[in-house]
Amino acid sequence: MLRDTLGPYRIERRLAAGGMAEVFVARRLGPHGFQKRVALKRILPQHARDAEFVGMFIDEARLAARLEHPGIVQVFDFGEHGGALFMAMEMVEGTTVGRLLRTVAGRRETVPLGPALHVAHEAATALAYAHELCDEEGKPLSIVHRDVSPANLLLDRSGRVRLTDFGIARCRTTVSRTDDGHIRGKLGYMSPEQVVGDPVDAKSDVFTLGVVLAELLLAEPLFGKSGDLEVLLQIRNVDLETLHRRGGHIPKDVIKLIVWALERDPRHRPSARTLEHTLREILQRRGELGYGPRELARLLERLELVPKSGRDLDAPEAGARPTFLVDLDESSTASAETRGLLDSLAMDPPSMYELMLPDGSFEGPVPFSELVRRIVLGELVPGTRVRKDEGEFDSAGRMPELQRYMKSHALRPGPSGPPAGATRRGVLQGGRLLKTVHGLTVGRETGVLYLWDGARQKRIYFNEGRPDFVASNMGAELLGEFLVAQGSILRMELDMALAMLPRYDGRLGDALVGLGILRPMELYRAVSQQVRARYLEAFQWARGQWAYVQGERCEEETLPIGQGEHELLRDAVLTTRPEQIELALKPVQRRVLKLNTRPPVPLGAFRLPKEWERVIVSLDGSTTAAGLLAREHSSGGLEAEQVERALYLALSCELVAAA
Repeated sequence: MLRDTLGPYRIERRLAAGGMAEVFVARRLGPHGFQKRVALKRILPQHARDAEFVGMFIDEARLAARLEHPGIVQVFDFGEHGGALFMAMEMVEGTTVGRLLRTVAGRRETVPLGPALHVAHEAATALAYAHELCDEEGKPLSIVHRDVSPANLLLDRSGRVRLTDFGIARCRTTVSRTDDGHIRGKLGYMSPEQVVGDPVDAKSDVFTLGVVLAELLLAEPLFGKSGDLEVLLQIRNVDLETLHRRGGHIPKDVIKLIVWALERDPRHRPSARTLEHTLREILQRRGELGYGPRELARLLERLELVPKSGRDLDAPEAGARPTFLVDLDESSTASAETRGLLDSLAMDPPSMYELMLPDGSFEGPVPFSELVRRIVLGELVPGTRVRKDEGEFDSAGRMPELQRYMKSHALRPGPSGPPAGATRRGVLQGGRLLKTVHGLTVGRETGVLYLWDGARQKRIYFNEGRPDFVASNMGAELLGEFLVAQGSILRMELDMALAMLPRYDGRLGDALVGLGILRPMELYRAVSQQVRARYLEAFQWARGQWAYVQGERCEEETLPIGQGEHELLRDAVLTTRPEQIELALKPVQRRVLKLNTRPPVPLGAFRLPKEWERVIVSLDGSTTAAGLLAREHSSGGLEAEQVERALYLALSCELVAAA
């Protein structure tokens, strides 16, 4: 037993550690033999000087001090000792919904309907209280928990349910530390808006509670057991295939409620209070109301998740509230997984490939990652045959591990030139791409915009006017190269992930996550940023041709770029080379410019710099482009290059007309 102290608390043992803090079982010591057992949460030493972590810890303590509800774990004390911040919380002797789920799944059972509805009802009650809490002046605090996962739903030995860990919660009064574009929360228990980085409100908590209820009744993950990126995509798309396939035993009224809580659009979900009332009605209608705690307690005893009644196991002192030993991190460490994979790799050497070119010559051995790179970049000569580990030569398309690349139109570039079925064509000179893309956006077009310039190729897939995938045959734009260039991973980390590629079905992202090099949320953001970078790079082409094929769709899973299509056009203008903008404006230098009072898209949709807006709005038909440049120069206004960029966007996107 540890004898260390932290302020007035004597630490008994370390209980758990997570990414930000560690938790101890401790006792508060007082005069005349007074003692109180608590869970003591302390910020990790390596984060004690990190302003963001310290700020989040303080925010959690401040927020927790406001929350006084029987369904929420109470915080008794907050302090500092030896430069370390800590908070003392009540402890609930029991288990978590996470452990309950793992136990019933291991026994090939599910949680009975009554206890499952009881857990969801109590959690909804606690969330409704937190969501509706107001400050001293009666103003809503707008609290959002943002991590309603099984690990944060605590079950005590008498069947009561507690919500804990507001470590990443947000309310109106906290500093906006968690609004930095990072996705926070546990994988599998996020809302669609959390995954795509949209603003999050109380309805996000309702979604994740709906996931928990579904999993209690299914005893398996709602959003699949595949790669981490695929799980995030299933959440984004609210793919309920598992619920409909495995939920035949769930009553229809409960299924209807779960689907309601899991609406993709937050506006269509119930509030936590409405969810609480609906669950109460279902419990009452089924004769389960009031029996939930007792049935849940019996279930926990039967599964040996809590001691049976009458068994003495660190019984709390008389009059004390129940206690819980907080578990911050229930997952295995990435380093252990990485060691296991590398050990396995050492015992089982990777397969090598040999190529037989159409002229009869041979090349090899070639590792799997290099073979994939050649296919994706279009460097695999047509007619080349491939063999694996001294096997028979065959076409690459017949090899199972290569079919994903050979059969995907989006991943494998075609011959340079106009595609079949093109309905529109043009050249890229003079910044003309912006006007072309604006037309596709305004027309809410679905199809593919092909770009080519000799060996260089790019394909931009549009879905109802929004770019959602960009294919490229440029080596610098491959995911691995992009991550190295951005400083997200090291070159040696990329090499290690490429070596492990066959074990992840050729998916580099899954390999990076599986090896612990990237977290799933980091991968999600990186792929979105990669697509955005590929898209914007196209507007820098000074020559080449384009063609558009209407109705053609991307076969790959796509990630949102994270910006509106009109904001992306603004950023495209910012990346366009000055000489291309000058060429685009040359024909209108002497023509009078006038603001379009009824443009296809409102000016505000582009979210332009204020100075750009000022220049565009000032065009009343009394000046030319040359005159505007002279006026801004003489008045000390906007620099010439910025005036030209503003005009380039305004003319290309029909905000301004040239008479």
